[in-house]
Amino acid sequence: MVTQNKFIEIYCIADDFCKEFDQEIQKYQLPSTSAHRKRNRPSRLSDSEMIIILIGFHFSTFRNFKHYYLFYVRSHLQADFLGLLSYNRFVELESRLFVPFALFLKLVCFGECTGITYVDSTKVPVCHNKRIKNNKVFKGLAKVGKSTMRWYFGFKLHLICNEKGEFLNYCLIKVNINDRNQGVWESLSKDLFGKLYDDKGSVSASLFESLFCDGIHLVTGIRSNLFCFSHF
Repeated sequence: MVTQNKFIEIYCIADDFCKEFDQEIQKYQLPSTSAHRKRNRPSRLSDSEMIIILIGFHFSTFRNFKHYYLFYVRSHLQADFLGLLSYNRFVELESRLFVPFALFLKLVCFGECTGITYVDSTKVPVCHNKRIKNNKVFKGLAKVGKSTMRWYFGFKLHLICNEKGEFLNYCLIKVNINDRNQGVWESLSKDLFGKLYDDKGSVSASLFESLFCDGIHLVTGIRSNLFCFSHF
């Protein structure tokens, strides 16, 4: 868990971002053509408060968000969030944070490339394998694929960070897309330079050449069934 002062600092940054984001959105909103008036009552919990709760979960030691919200947020943070919602209502409103939260991470939270970069991927399963046929939320989006451990249904998340542990970029893709896909690497390697360290899954002569031309030296382990290649 991070300190309370750090949480307050993150909340202030998120609150300033959300206020500026709302102002920009209102400039480009189309006028309503419906004759019926729609309620525009603000939620008891602001977007910035919901964002800091979600960020706090990833700093915690809880294994799932439900236990974190019910047994920590509602039990110990009542004084900090006066308009706390029920868990079910919070989950219902959580979807509206997708765009502002993604922009907040992209524009505010990322660090800068220092010339030493690490990339890795992790699985993002959306349901248990026994419930794949009954899943409706990600129907048509999530796919079945295999990780280093087992088969699963969901997505694959690529993360890039520097030697300080600061995130530089991320990319969420379907699990059946190859790790050496050029489109994925074009998105991940934007604004990078220097050495990029990855595991053996990215061993590819064409990928090495492509990144090298962009000023990025891909460093990976050597597969036992492939010849070592070098670039001069």
